[in-house]
Order: sequence, then structure tokens, then C-alpha cells
Amino acid sequence: MKRLTRLALALLLAALPAIGRPATLDDLLTCRMSAHEFVSGLVDQQLIEPKPMRVEDNSINAFWPAHDQHLTAYGFSVFAIVGFQQDDPLFRTGSGKPIARSAYGAVVLGSQGKVEAAVRAAGNAAIVYHAAPLLTAIFCKQD
Repeated sequence: MKRLTRLALALLLAALPAIGRPATLDDLLTCRMSAHEFVSGLVDQQLIEPKPMRVEDNSINAFWPAHDQHLTAYGFSVFAIVGFQQDDPLFRTGSGKPIARSAYGAVVLGSQGKVEAAVRAAGNAAIVYHAAPLLTAIFCKQD
């Protein structure tokens, strides 16, 4: 009887929506889409805030994850989503030269070495670079 109750509880929990579970961005960070597709998809799913919190001189727009969302990329918590696409009203232009025609990615909490190892183990060739202490960017750009 206890096994049946445990099985029923397990099935019930598996059937519930993924409330509180992190949304993973692994499949989106494969550098096969434009910044518009990447960012607008996250906005449409209400995973990130629709307006950038910051715009860098190189036009990179940084977006916060939505208040009630926990995003991950390759097992690391996402600190911010970044992106820019030239001539796209979704993005604001910075005061300097844009980094690329289209660029996007995620800034995660983790060391560059550990993040790069996880990204490469997944077969991804995205750019991985140190963004700040304990922050690493996983980045795709198209010129």
C-alpha cells in the first residue's frame, strides 16, 4: 500500500507544471538564431524583463530575468541576458560602435574555466569570456 501511495504521489508531482523549476537556455545558446529571435522569445515567454536595464556603449543591451523566473545556462544561474540587433526597435543603440550586427548571450554566475568546460562538453562553440568577478558571458555574434 505504501508503494502504491508513493507511486501515486510521484505521478502526481510529475504531472504538475514546472513551477519553481529553472528554465534552461542551453538549446537557445547554440548561435543558430538572431539576437531578435533569442531576446524576443524570452520576452514573449515572460522569462526576462521587456526593457533593458542597461545599454553599453557598444550597444549591448542587458535584460534582467523576470522577477519570478530562475534561468540557467549549462547548469549555471543566469545573472542577465544580453543582446543587440542593428536596426531593431527591440534594442537601444549605445553611444559607440555596435559590437556586431547581431549579438546575444547570457551572463552566468561561475568562473570562466568551469563555464567554458560545461559549454564545450555540450558541443557548443559559443564565445565564453570573463565578464566580472564570478560572472562569465556565453556569447554569440554575427557580423
